[in-house]
This record gives sequence, C-alpha cells and structure tokens, in this order.
Amino acid sequence: MAVRQLRAEPVGEARGEHGEGPAWDAAAGHLLWVDMLAGELHRATSDGSDDVATYDQPVCVAVPRVAGGHALALGDGLWLQEPDGELRRLFALPQPEPAGPIRMNDGKCDPAGRLWAGSMAYDSRPGAGSLYRLDADHSVHEMLPEVTISNGLAWTPDGTTMYYIDTPTGRVDAFDADPETGEIRDRRPAVDVPGDAGQPDGMTIDDEGCLWVARWQGSAVHRYTPDGRLDTVVELPCAQVTSCAFGGVGLDELYITTSGIGLSDADGAAQPLAGRLFRIRPGVTGPAAVAFAG
Repeated sequence: MAVRQLRAEPVGEARGEHGEGPAWDAAAGHLLWVDMLAGELHRATSDGSDDVATYDQPVCVAVPRVAGGHALALGDGLWLQEPDGELRRLFALPQPEPAGPIRMNDGKCDPAGRLWAGSMAYDSRPGAGSLYRLDADHSVHEMLPEVTISNGLAWTPDGTTMYYIDTPTGRVDAFDADPETGEIRDRRPAVDVPGDAGQPDGMTIDDEGCLWVARWQGSAVHRYTPDGRLDTVVELPCAQVTSCAFGGVGLDELYITTSGIGLSDADGAAQPLAGRLFRIRPGVTGPAAVAFAG
C-alpha cells in the first residue's frame, strides 16, 4: 500500500526558539505549547491568536489541571500552578555531582490523569535521565532509570498499553500498563524508526490506534499503524520537528511544533519557518490532552 503524503502549514505568527509539548486544553479551547529553553508557555487558539506566560527557567511540559491552573514540568522538577498563578514545586529533580546538570524534558498525562515526565542531561550523556510519574496524591515515582533523552508518550484509550520514546534508541517501545495503579511492565519494541529519516521525538496517538511520531532532523511527522507499518508522512519545511497533538473543536486538527535551536546561519536562512507552530487536518481525530487529576 502506498504511503500517503501530506503537508502541514504554519498557523499563527508566534515563533519559538525550541517549540515543544503541544497539548489541547479542551475545556479552555486552546492549544498549550512551550518554547522550552526560553521559559515560555503559549496558549494558541484555532484562529491563530497567541498568549504567552514567561517563567524563570525552562518550561518543558504544561497540561491543564482538573482543579484549575496547570501541572508543569519546569527545568528543575514538577510543579503545580494555581488558577491565580501561584506556583508550588512538588518534586525537585535530583542533580548528579559532578557529572553535570540535568533538566526535565517531555511529558503528558495518562488516561487516569497521572502526569508522566522524563529528564535528560543538558549534554545528552547516555543514561543520565529518568522517567517519572506524578500521581493525583502528589506522590512521585521513578518509573524508568537510565534514560538518555526522555521524549514521546502515548496510551491506548483503555490505558492498558503505554508507548514511549527514548530518542537515541531509534524506536518506539510499548509497555503493558495497569490503568488502576499506573504500573508498567514487559517493555518491547513497537516501531523501529529508520535513522535516515530523522530521530523519533514527541508523539501522539489517534482514535484509530495509530501513532504519529515527530522526526527530529527528519522534516516530518510519520504515522504508524498498530502493526508498526508506516502509512502517512506529513512533510514540514524545517528539519527539527519536535512533537504533535490533536486539537481543535472537533479534535480533527494535528498541531505540530518545531525548533530552530542550533541552526547555522545558512540553515536558518534556508528554514525561515523553523520554530513555528504548524497544523494539518489529516482525516482522523485524536484525543485532547488529559488534565492532571491532582
């Protein structure tokens, strides 16, 4: 069967240095996305308007919260932000000495409203990061140690399978997941991602059970069927594609974040849209972001 070819278009005018972490807040009707290392949280609407909140450190993950406000992974750990803006840190990310600093990276909530977020070293050294789970009672659990670049997460709607990307492995892994407890087991490869098409970064899942995987240095998002077959390529005009999420009123829009970080002058000139937010209607729907339950 031929691979379907699509092309995403920019939406709005906002441009980030390192766009990441799209999450559709269905209750508010806007898309959350972050300019991670600049410490900016964007709230974008379908008509292209954008509102920005700034933090004094990297903002890596932002999801809506059932109680109002947001649950956040900032550079130094996991935080709650109240509706009035007050911030409270629940977990301080351990810093190894003297190996060098680490920070939080990608994350999202599972179907039960637990926040999962991983870490990585600033120098990307192997095995320096971990994947953590923040429960509704604010307890924090280290779920996977010795991660290098913790990235994409997705769950089947019933919560019994979790998909996960540690970027340098070059694949998407699957776990059996317990929806009641959040425990995971039986890690196994689910999708092998060819290195010549870029590295796997963030991802989402659609309502047909297919995975949409952003390709860092690959100028694309790839859709994989449950049996691991590539069936759709969404092309973008910039190399560093970071993540994707479904949104819009009908949850039929795929929003895609990109990055311009580290580009040479020549590459930056050749990719003037790097760092912009993109959108496409791919003909399927997917879930809105699950709000943090705590």
